Amino acid sequence: MDSEFAGARDLEGLTGIKASTWRYWAMLGAGPPSFKLGRRRLWRKSQAMAWIATQEAATTTGGDAL
Repeated sequence: MDSEFAGARDLEGLTGIKASTWRYWAMLGAGPPSFKLGRRRLWRKSQAMAWIATQEAATTTGGDAL
């Protein structure tokens, strides 16, 4: 069963961005919303994917100019 939550290592596997960076962004209040469950920091996968899509849209350049 696929969980609707992801830990920092799950997000690292998905994006290639180190787990420590995901945790650092959470500490700064940057990145997608996260929360602590016990000692673990978790992200809702849907919110993380929406945040990634927002980053993509904000930084995408026109690729047709070749």
